[in-house]
Order: sequence, then structure tokens, then C-alpha cells
Amino acid sequence: MRSFPGGVHPPDAKTLSGDAPIEAPPAPAQVRVPLLQHTGAACESVVKVRQQVMLGELIGRSEAPVSAPVHATVNGKVLKETVATLPNGRHVAVLPIQAEGEQLEGPAAVEEILGGEWPTDGLDAREPEAIAEAARAAGLVGLGGAAFPTHFKLRPPAGTRIDTLVVNGCECEPYLTTDQRLMEEAPAPVVAGAMLAARAVGAARVLVGIEDNKPVALAAMRAAADGTGVEIRGIPTKYPQGAEKQLILTLLGRRVPGGGLPLHVGVVVVNVGTAAALARAVLRGGALTHRVVTVTGAGIESPKNLLVPLGTRYADLIEMAGGLAPDAARVVAGGPMMGFAVGDLTTPVTKGTTGVTVLTAADLARERETACVRCGRCVDVCPMGLVPTRLALAVRAGAWDATRRYSIHACMECGCCAWECPARIPLVQLIRVGKAHRNAA
Repeated sequence: MRSFPGGVHPPDAKTLSGDAPIEAPPAPAQVRVPLLQHTGAACESVVKVRQQVMLGELIGRSEAPVSAPVHATVNGKVLKETVATLPNGRHVAVLPIQAEGEQLEGPAAVEEILGGEWPTDGLDAREPEAIAEAARAAGLVGLGGAAFPTHFKLRPPAGTRIDTLVVNGCECEPYLTTDQRLMEEAPAPVVAGAMLAARAVGAARVLVGIEDNKPVALAAMRAAADGTGVEIRGIPTKYPQGAEKQLILTLLGRRVPGGGLPLHVGVVVVNVGTAAALARAVLRGGALTHRVVTVTGAGIESPKNLLVPLGTRYADLIEMAGGLAPDAARVVAGGPMMGFAVGDLTTPVTKGTTGVTVLTAADLARERETACVRCGRCVDVCPMGLVPTRLALAVRAGAWDATRRYSIHACMECGCCAWECPARIPLVQLIRVGKAHRNAA
């Protein structure tokens, strides 16, 4: 099978949590639900302090077209609005909710959200607009990490022809096993959601791409998709295969133009978790209140895949996974390639939180940064065809116009360059600084 240029093969470390089934621990005593958990405009609170709310009740909304409403993730009492800092450094308003009464937790939560029957008959008779509206009402966003509002993606611009829906089951980021466990344990809602998404965008073909290091997930998805017309493809394992443009190139041989979107080549891409959430929104009317989060790493006592309410604090997640190991040294939101180090464990889980990775001092051991030797290895592995060392030099020199000429915003911050660099130059971190400077300007 074809592949995309560049890329790397870091140790995937998925065995730490890959055999841990999805479980829903007892709900935390309090959740801190951010009013911005998506790309686009923030929501405004529609509840009052001390108001009693029920699981799934609307608590935040925005009239902006690119946004997604926010719902209560536990039964309880709303506390005074406060502010939290997300892993990317952004300060956002949060609504704390004190959990009270009976909660959706334990095996009942897994069964309610992922279990039961997911019929695929008659889905092609659903109205596309009704599917997109159900996604909007449920607050769906991309659960692979980008958190782009799903309803907007399911409403392609007028005159745009979409022929293929691609479902992303690669989960190429090391350590994380959220999507893997979902496909292994609950493939039926993924297939049903994929069919609904395809109906919404008018795609006649549905392709599910899964890296070949997930044989159990491949087998489970093929069994669930049998007779539905949904195609399950095993594809070569290479990071960052899960990036939209790279996945489209591998599956379809189509190149998304620079500055373009998948829809410009007739494709819409959704994550497997998003597909499952769409099935629940359309077929059961369920809002997005919980998500699966991988808590893993050598610095965690008992790596797990946890189904938790949005707004759960990282500290609670870590405690649910047995706590920190004695040699824990760094907590990362996401995986080690694209994740952000977290300094505040009151940080809440958002719709885009795929995992929490705890690294040890041994994991962080690295050689001292030295001078660039012009070896070109960062250029060889860049999947976007950039020259990372040139971008890093421009950022360090404050040459912001040069970063624009070198197409800094085409970088997807995958981290391949920093992984490959023999001089241990923090290339992707410097590129992030350059992007932040240009965005602020």
C-alpha cells in the first residue's frame, strides 16, 4: 500500500494500557466543565449559581456557527464560575458542578454509553440536516484531539461534492489506546456513526483506516461492518499516519492542497470516537457528557482506559489509575509526540482530551542540546515537506517574516523533526513559539 512521505517509527508503548478494558470509575466529587472545549467561539453559561442540574442538561451555548454547546456531566449543583488554564496555555471559563445524588458510573455507564444494540438498517433514510442538527444539539466535536465542531463538518458548503467519508482509527500517537479499546469493545456504534456521517455529507463510500499494529481492533471492526458496505482497511504503521492529510493520501492517493481542507478533494474525515458519539446522539439522543481517556506511562501505577465525565480533574484521573509511581517526573496532556506538559493537576478533561501520559526521569533523559550539524534528517522525516531547522533558526532570531515565508503555519506540530534531530534541538517547541507570536500579532 502507498504511504505518505516522511514520518518516523517511535516505540509505541501501547502495551502499557492496550490490554486494559474500558472502565467507568465512580464519578468525582466535583467536575470543572470548561465553556470552551472546541475550535471556535466559547459558550456562555445558561445556568445560575446553586442551580440543580441533571446529567446531559444544557449549561452553556453560543449562537456562533462554529461552536458546540456544553452540557452537565454529572447530577449536582452549579458553583460559581471560575477560570482554568488548559494544557495549551489558554485561559477559559469553567463551571464547577458539585456532584450530588445518583451518578452514571461503573459498568452501567459503559453499557449506557457504548453498549446495547446499534442498528444499521434504514440509516440511509435519515435526513442529512437532522443528523447534523443532532450532532450540534449533543455538543459533538472531533474526539481525536482537534475538537472541531462536528455539525459544521457534516454540513459541507453548497456545491461541494463529497464522495468519501474516511473514519480515522489510526491512533498513531505513542502510548494512547483510547480508540484501540473503543474499536475492540464497541465497534458497532463506530460503524453506525460512520454510516450516519456519510449520509449527512452525501458520501457514497465509507473507508475506515486502522494501523496494522491493532490486529484485534481490525478484526472486531471487520466483523461489525460485515454486510454494511463500510470498508475496513489495515494500513502500515507509521507516525503520524493519523493526521488527516497523511491518512487521505495513504487510503485514496489524494493530496490535500497547501492551505486546503479534505473537502477540497471530496473527503470528510471523522475520528472513530466521534463516529460512536454521533451514533449515540442520533439514535439515542445522548449529549456528549463523557469520553474515554487513556491514563498511562511508566510513571503511573496502573495504566487504564477510563470513561469519565468531562470536567474531571487530571488529579482525579491519576488517582483512578492507582496514583503516580515514585519516579514520576512529568505529566503530559496527550501523548509524548504532540502532547503538552501539565503543571496544574486541577486541569479539567475536555472533549479533546485523548489521554494523560506520565513520564519518568528515565523517559526524559536526553543528551544536551548541541549545534545543528546540517544533516537534513528533520527535512527527511517532515510529512509536510518543510525545513524545520530553518524555521527554528528564524524563530530564535525573531525573524517573523521569514517564518511566514517558510510556511510555519503548514506545520502540524507532529514532532517528527524533534524526535529525529541528533542535536536534540527542540524544533517543534520553537515552531510553536513562532506560531504563537504570529497569531498574537
